[in-house]
Amino acid sequence: MLERALSGSQRYWSWLIFLLVLMAIGFACYLYQFKVGLKVTGMSRDVSWGFYIAQFTYLVGVAASGVMVVLPYYFHNYKAFGRIAVLGEFLAIAAVTMCLLFIFVDLGYPKRIMNVVMHPTPNSILFWDMIVLNGYLILNILVGWNVLAAERKGVPYSKWVKTLAYISIPWAFSIHTVTAFLYAGLPGRHFWLTAIMAARFLASAFCSGPALLVLICLIVRKVSRFDPGKEQLRTLGVIITYAMIMNVFFFLLEVFTAFYSGIPGHKHSFIYLFSGLDGYGKLVPWMWTSVGFGILALILLIVPATRKKEDTLAVACAAVIISTWIDKGMGLVVGGFIPNPFEKVFEYWPTTPEILITIGVWATGFFILTILFKIAVSVKEEVAS
Repeated sequence: MLERALSGSQRYWSWLIFLLVLMAIGFACYLYQFKVGLKVTGMSRDVSWGFYIAQFTYLVGVAASGVMVVLPYYFHNYKAFGRIAVLGEFLAIAAVTMCLLFIFVDLGYPKRIMNVVMHPTPNSILFWDMIVLNGYLILNILVGWNVLAAERKGVPYSKWVKTLAYISIPWAFSIHTVTAFLYAGLPGRHFWLTAIMAARFLASAFCSGPALLVLICLIVRKVSRFDPGKEQLRTLGVIITYAMIMNVFFFLLEVFTAFYSGIPGHKHSFIYLFSGLDGYGKLVPWMWTSVGFGILALILLIVPATRKKEDTLAVACAAVIISTWIDKGMGLVVGGFIPNPFEKVFEYWPTTPEILITIGVWATGFFILTILFKIAVSVKEEVAS
């Protein structure tokens, strides 16, 4: 089936070339970072996780959200999702690949990534994060590819494929739960030290990932003869609505706990993010932008008339993605480092090399996603004809 990725329209090849250019720029910046070191980034002793880990955290959620399509289709036999289950699995493959690449560029020296393999430490959350991410990647490759191959041949997929699909469901929950434990397991960081961190991660994942899938499905409909289906998009819209409500609810729980308790360590990060602290407040406009898009998304999603209309659903999904990308990315990661344990503020802002490397990694993910979707859509068009 790989040969299907080698044929396409001029628009298809132009898009791939554009992504390759972005990937080349990002790779060139990474070579510069590799030569000079992580000092080319905005990270420091006080803020040791930055733009790279912010993207990693967000994309783990996008990867985990594939279960919102897989679970109803395989577990509850919701046949309507049969049209887009493979698309959800292929989106998870691209997202996990980007997650691993962001870890790779964040480590600075590539050989360090082998330390996790050569010197396994089971009491380290990072060790288990490596296990669940790579395991989830393999599961989605095996399930997605074999289901698509069976669909092309017009035969049922093997029973072992369905078994792997069942395994991938709790595994999807595990990848974001373990990632949340990376934060919640650090007692010196009050902003992250919360029992509902994993629940917050999953809620944001189950709205942001399906929102991205909805937008991609709408694009697929415009550029191909394959229609993901109106019922499928409406069902995803309902899933996004409930998940977004829970995401906002969990966030408000954190705000109430921080300010009603009056504990300075819990309040200061929120104060820095939304009003500035000690004269520093680079993220303030970004966080209020996140709030604005979050409110817009809730209004459009909760009202049935706007949720069921595909144009306004697309706007709502875009608003969900922007809101959660800011909040769960820079807001969560950087906010946890400010102030430092000495109650001092050392601000962080990504440098140009960081941004270009990040764009290069995202371009790599979309390149993989484009190839996989081209294969999947070609097969589905062939079957339909």
